[in-house]
Amino acid sequence: MRIDDIIRGSRLFLIAGPCAIESETVCFTVAENLAELSLKHDLPVIFKSSYTKANRLSADSFSGHGMEFGLNVLADVKKRFDLPLLTDVHETAEISATADVVDVIQIPAFLCRQTELVRQAGATGKWVNIKKGQFIAPEDMDKIADKAGTDKVILTERGASFGYHNLVVDFRSFIIMKQFGYPLVYDVTHSLQLPGGAGTCSGGQPEFAIPMARAGVAVGVNGLFIETHPDPPSALCDAGSMIPLSQMDDLITQVMNIRQSMQA
Repeated sequence: MRIDDIIRGSRLFLIAGPCAIESETVCFTVAENLAELSLKHDLPVIFKSSYTKANRLSADSFSGHGMEFGLNVLADVKKRFDLPLLTDVHETAEISATADVVDVIQIPAFLCRQTELVRQAGATGKWVNIKKGQFIAPEDMDKIADKAGTDKVILTERGASFGYHNLVVDFRSFIIMKQFGYPLVYDVTHSLQLPGGAGTCSGGQPEFAIPMARAGVAVGVNGLFIETHPDPPSALCDAGSMIPLSQMDDLITQVMNIRQSMQA
């Protein structure tokens, strides 16, 4: 299925995968499972994983195996499982090589105001997923989207800073950003992070992922963003907020039921 048809279409779509490309084995396991769930539920899936995690609390935190290794793994995922790809960039120098491999270039939340990063990502002709910064008001996201110079923009809500070590999702932001006319995604698992809450890294509350995903679909988002892993406690990145791969079938079943009830 073409990426334009997935993102512009009327069906709910899913962006999902492990937080970081920690190994081929993890990525292939997750991608294979997601491809099966996509067919089972007739749900378009975009595979997501990051070759570099630039935003780390501690210098000891895992930040990836590098762009070359990561992009090679992503290219193999696409070839083996026929899934479109999304990954994030952190500097303008990364954009050209990344655009050669992926279908969607993501601008991380902390970098969403970086004008040249957004502009050059948009200039590739690829879709650009801009995450709303934890410090950005939803009514300001149209100005950031305009910087991309293209209508191939997705806006993603991932929570707002709520004191120290906590995030909160204001569901009014979905309604506000929806009026800008861009496809709207709810990043469920990142909104359940507890930034810095685990001492040297972020904690999380993944037990709330399914009810929050249901709420996002009920309010009318176009897509969900879910980070998932075969064994989250052993994950090298975002172990505290990813949901187990074994829970994805139940999550998808529940949100698809809500989506279908809304269209009845």
